Amino acid sequence: MTTVRIPAGWPATEEEARAVQDELRARVVLDEPGPPPGAGRVTGVDVAYDDELDVVAAAAVVLDAASLDVVAEATAVGRISFPYVPGLLAFREIPTVLAALDALPCPPGLVVCDGYGLAHPRRFGLASHLGVLTGLPTIGVAKNPFTFTYDDPDAPRGSATPLLAGGDEVGRALRTRTGVKPVFVSVGHRVTLDNACAHTLALTPEFRLPETTRRADALCRGALQDATTPH
Repeated sequence: MTTVRIPAGWPATEEEARAVQDELRARVVLDEPGPPPGAGRVTGVDVAYDDELDVVAAAAVVLDAASLDVVAEATAVGRISFPYVPGLLAFREIPTVLAALDALPCPPGLVVCDGYGLAHPRRFGLASHLGVLTGLPTIGVAKNPFTFTYDDPDAPRGSATPLLAGGDEVGRALRTRTGVKPVFVSVGHRVTLDNACAHTLALTPEFRLPETTRRADALCRGALQDATTPH
């Protein structure tokens, strides 16, 4: 487990954080297809918090994209680096997520975030932020549609409908299990939306949420418990 300090110069106010989003958003790459689904490696990242103790734990879990077997994993723990502000959650998470990714013994391949990329009020959620900072292809797969609207997809697995901000498609509601509530997929960086959805389906052979997210969620919760339990 890696212990993380809040980086020097990290935004301390909402205004500073929004200025960083505005600067970095211009670097998002939307015209690359991304790696082929079901090939190479794919990595899930997730975080868990203890706000009372001011601790955040991050996990990165690398899977073989074909078998979905775990190839490598790493965790990092640090102080929460920004207050809770909707739309600015990435600033609470990114230092520890970057440290977990850096601690991996192998390249992560595509990174899947439990959250948003372009499906974000400022079109720059965690998946986009992480992609720009690392240069890695990233997607966001979220459990809810945030503030955006969508029509319910058809019941069969693989059905999808646009996730809309006004008239703009910022992601898709994607049915990963027949008859089960969809997940909400958006592009982060260096991946197309079609490819992001194909990756999400490849990562959900049994459950609603991607295996990447399920494994990273369990690992970061364990790391948080370990970091906050007296030894």
